[in-house]
Amino acid sequence: MGNPKSPRNTRNARSTRSTNSTRCASTTRSTTGRRGPAGETPEAEVLWGEPVSADQLTAAEQGYTQCGPAERLLWERLSVFEGAFGWEAVREVCASGTLPAAEIEAVLDRLAPLALLPVDDLFDGEDGAPRYWMPHPMRAVGARRLTERGDRWAVVLHHRRWCVKLARQAADWWQSGRQIDARDLALRELPDLAAAMDPTTAPLSPSAEAGTSVEIAVSLWFLWVACGRIAEGRTRLRHALALHSGPPPARALWLAAYLELESGRPEDADPLLVQAWATAVRDGDGRCLGMLAHLRGATALFQGRTREAAAEFREALVLIEEQPEFGPTRELCWVSLALTLSRTDPEAAQEALDQAVLDTAARLAWTGRDLWADAWAHHARAELLAWDGERERAAEHARRALRAHLAMGTMVGAACAAELLAQMRVMVGRMTSAAHLLGAADLLRSSVSEGTGRPAEYCATSRDRSETLLRGLLDDRELRRAYEEGARLGLFALASEE
Repeated sequence: MGNPKSPRNTRNARSTRSTNSTRCASTTRSTTGRRGPAGETPEAEVLWGEPVSADQLTAAEQGYTQCGPAERLLWERLSVFEGAFGWEAVREVCASGTLPAAEIEAVLDRLAPLALLPVDDLFDGEDGAPRYWMPHPMRAVGARRLTERGDRWAVVLHHRRWCVKLARQAADWWQSGRQIDARDLALRELPDLAAAMDPTTAPLSPSAEAGTSVEIAVSLWFLWVACGRIAEGRTRLRHALALHSGPPPARALWLAAYLELESGRPEDADPLLVQAWATAVRDGDGRCLGMLAHLRGATALFQGRTREAAAEFREALVLIEEQPEFGPTRELCWVSLALTLSRTDPEAAQEALDQAVLDTAARLAWTGRDLWADAWAHHARAELLAWDGERERAAEHARRALRAHLAMGTMVGAACAAELLAQMRVMVGRMTSAAHLLGAADLLRSSVSEGTGRPAEYCATSRDRSETLLRGLLDDRELRRAYEEGARLGLFALASEE
């Protein structure tokens, strides 16, 4: 399986604009356009972010009334979906005693021509089972009828439980080496997952369903941390934890700390790390202790405390098993150790990289590659090759690191790799190219940290070296222009340059 087919159905893309529409449609309506004389119906209503005319709603109502009892029941229940869905999701969410699971597929086939649009968003290699999206007029009719029937909250609860299973599936795919598939699955289903991560849309009180919201957010840790959606993950997790009535789970605190670190705020990560460690010890979560050791190492490396970072990564390697069911892998720990030692003890760093290769060979016997670790391994190899004076090979590995991070969506890693590649370009006299990379990295980093974070000390060292040399050869105006041009071109274009 690979990336979803492109281009996607445009109607499906539009359906992802809202993440809060699991509430009754009547609570999300507003009017647009000019009003006629008093008492006349407005020209259009805004439903889930898009205008829907009165004629469209009337036509949807007429279509609903022409359906049989089973088709009407399914129509109503499908209105809880935010995005596209396949028949397995429909069976999980919509089946009941009055609409048995064994009949769902046949009823869906009869309803599809009347109320649904086909969507082509399958992954390469995924089976050809059809997927659908419900247009907003049909969804509005279904949502209103579902509420009138009194079934809405029961179906919403089924939908949230399905979202928990979906998030767990994506997390399992990530751990088993299907990392691109895991990311694409999470992104494709994100409209529904996002609704389930909002406790205020729960059928019970927000605090009663906050645990479900936290579980989904934590299961999607890789999407937030490794695939570049840091700000979104931080916002969603903080919102869910704010409504959580009991003590936060250790893994939720671990993720909260990780997102603070990736946002460039290690001082905000430290107290969360302490709290997470105490919670993991109390709960006997040995796996989380290994994850926390890795994160403490990443925090120390961010702050330039390389000796402490190396010790923490070694502890993580003791605690993390060969086949972890959640969180960073052993390969990532070995690569992180190599990165930590690359500027102070290159021989030990090379040994760590060699061990990462051995761990990868063992991992391949039961799963696929850790692409996230591979991207950082290219970064470490570039550092070691630069140490040995092999500038061209070092630049090539830095470029591979950049392209791998961009392919995964790891924005922090991409910015760090771009600054390392800029340093390599400066070393061979390609000053303009180096300045372009720094300008593009600035733009990317500011989008990740929202202008409030700071780069890691490790990355700042590479940048300082490059800027010192650049300022010796380019005046302020030339440098500023080169930065602006790099920001305009973007890292995707610059990564393709030889």
